Amino acid sequence: MVSHADSASLLGLDWGSSSLRAFLLGSGGKVLAERSNSQGASTLSGVPAFADALQGIAGDWLAAHPGLPILACGMIGSQHGWRDVPYAACPADAAALAAGMLSSPGAEISIVPGMLYDDGALPPDLMRGEETQIVGALQLQPALREASCIVLPGTHSKWAQVNDGRLRRFATHMTGELFAVLRSHSVLGRLMGDSGAFAEHAFVAGVDAARDCGHLGMSHQIFAARTLGVTGRAPASDLADYLSGLLVGHELRAGLAWRDAAGLAQAPLALVGSHVLCQRYALALQRFQAEPPLLLDNTAPAGLYHLARAAGMIKD
Repeated sequence: MVSHADSASLLGLDWGSSSLRAFLLGSGGKVLAERSNSQGASTLSGVPAFADALQGIAGDWLAAHPGLPILACGMIGSQHGWRDVPYAACPADAAALAAGMLSSPGAEISIVPGMLYDDGALPPDLMRGEETQIVGALQLQPALREASCIVLPGTHSKWAQVNDGRLRRFATHMTGELFAVLRSHSVLGRLMGDSGAFAEHAFVAGVDAARDCGHLGMSHQIFAARTLGVTGRAPASDLADYLSGLLVGHELRAGLAWRDAAGLAQAPLALVGSHVLCQRYALALQRFQAEPPLLLDNTAPAGLYHLARAAGMIKD
């Protein structure tokens, strides 16, 4: 419940593919209230559907605060979103993202552009939504601005290199999606049990296998998630977390080498995302003898607020 004493400055929307999160933000980016539902951009089609979803999650807030500016990030700005907003090119900072914002048709909503990294040598990389979380992380933790590596674990994990407050380059690892596909749609999932409890020892064993024997190749190593079960070397309840550890371990093996090659080995390392997932990545990083990372929760509200200020939507 928002009290009458609270003065709202911005309605921030983190509108991903499968979910919608709304934040009523006050002065300085204080979160006055938040809501979420499953009306992600991929579940909607057409301007009326997006407008109805906005009213459904925040209609009462907007009625109570006439003229409240609205800023959205995420897949809402994709080809399948409310409006296709062109990507901002790396390197970029908050000012560059603010300059690339566009308004949605049929409503006074500004949409943050995603980001594109394309050096012309390797295939391009893309993000939508994570750039706002990175902006938020830099606002909440100024020590990250000079030089840092920011990791956002998830379905499509992002590793981002920051220098002088600008996102210089980033790399995507489809770790979460690979796990879901392999568990649900491959032979590996047939023996996996589900005890509901995290088998930490199995996860660590998978991370260690990637760390120590990653040179054998991930496509070879993941078959162990079946053979360990077939031979009785591991119980069914361990196999899913062993596979998860293998995939995360291979991500860290590549990501840490990529970070070090960029000269950021001594720079701060931050994890941004859900507490449970970041804790597992922190555990995996210990197995690589990496420095303890800075753990940040959802930084999207702080990012949305700062971008709104950079765009001149709000002043405080």
